[in-house]
Amino acid sequence: MRIGIVGLGYVGLPLARLFATKYNTVGFDINQKRIDELRAGEDVTLEIDQETLSSVLVTATDGGAGLFCSSNLKDLAECNFYIITVPTPVDRNNRPVLTPLIKASETIGAVLKKGDIVVYESTVYPGATEEDCVPVLERVSGLKFNEDFYVGYSPERINPGDKLHTVDKILKVTSGSTPEMGKVIDQVYNSVITAGTHLAPTIKVAEAAKVIENSQRDINIAFVNELSKIFNLMDIDTSDVLKAAGTKWNFLPFKPGLVGGHCIGVDPYYLAQKAQEYGYHPEIILAGRRMNDGMGAYVASQITKLMIRNSLKIKGAKVLVLGITFKENCPDVRNTKVVDVVWELEDYGMKVEVYDPIANSQEVQREYNIEILKEYPNQKYEAVVFAVPHEELLGVDLESLLVKEGIVYDVKSVLDKEKVNGKL
Repeated sequence: MRIGIVGLGYVGLPLARLFATKYNTVGFDINQKRIDELRAGEDVTLEIDQETLSSVLVTATDGGAGLFCSSNLKDLAECNFYIITVPTPVDRNNRPVLTPLIKASETIGAVLKKGDIVVYESTVYPGATEEDCVPVLERVSGLKFNEDFYVGYSPERINPGDKLHTVDKILKVTSGSTPEMGKVIDQVYNSVITAGTHLAPTIKVAEAAKVIENSQRDINIAFVNELSKIFNLMDIDTSDVLKAAGTKWNFLPFKPGLVGGHCIGVDPYYLAQKAQEYGYHPEIILAGRRMNDGMGAYVASQITKLMIRNSLKIKGAKVLVLGITFKENCPDVRNTKVVDVVWELEDYGMKVEVYDPIANSQEVQREYNIEILKEYPNQKYEAVVFAVPHEELLGVDLESLLVKEGIVYDVKSVLDKEKVNGKL
């Protein structure tokens, strides 16, 4: 078995590292800079530390177990078990964008051989693997599906920034294009996943299971976000309410917040799109999305009200936003909703500065046209927004950053109540 993994991001690299402990593994990515960094043992996503990554790196593809990173398609040609882990985003109108998935399929199709297996891990709507990807593999390779080659789907369950629930410790759902191939694919994953595997009966079942995992979380967070809005009007502390309700054994421990990232804030739209193609309008799913997508504007409005109550100026006010990634202790800024807060405050006429010790400043500039501070700020602000609780930010002396009557808003409700003026 020779493993080829296409896409070495937050999902692909940890998976490639894991397979490389047992198999001859080729990690492929079109970003040469990324390849150069990985070959040097550096992972800018912070998912794999240098020692762990360096321990599996090899300098050739013809050895035993180990990881060879490359942007050269020829290095994938000798593989016979391919795994595709590219992003599946949505466009400005929240419509699924399968372009990265189609291009990755074309890449694999160019080296596909008889007997090869292609497994997709990217989150998609039910049917995408067989209806959208397989025809591309057939067209480019000239081979026939389920006769010359086979496919499978094993949804990624990576939790970026989580050092406890790593890929090998998360139970893996698997599936194959035939019952026999499903067993083969399941055995390959089971050989490296210590948490075990679950073989789904069909690819569509596995695809649907993945997309509802994140849709369920999205809806639950939307519910507590709505509760937060209601309780704020009643002058009731939402955290206290959730703590009290959480004493019941079956109460789900969700908290209000900004819902971004490449999964929870995106995947529900994939299911909604497919449902609408079948003539069904998914009311609950889309209502949850509307609620969560509007939380950035809500936070900005709450901050503004607090400033007005403290007789602080609005136009020209200086505001510091601490953290811009989509979650704590993770440099990923894809689909982060903190930028919604920044843009809304700027619309009020405020001058907003952003400090994040682990975000890639160039990526933030490229994606959102926001220039983040290179060093910890040394001035006073009318408001400080504690947006992302990175470990490096938890010990910050917020009071030293404020003008007289300045306010602190805690988006994630992690600070002491006495230190903040408002929170979700």
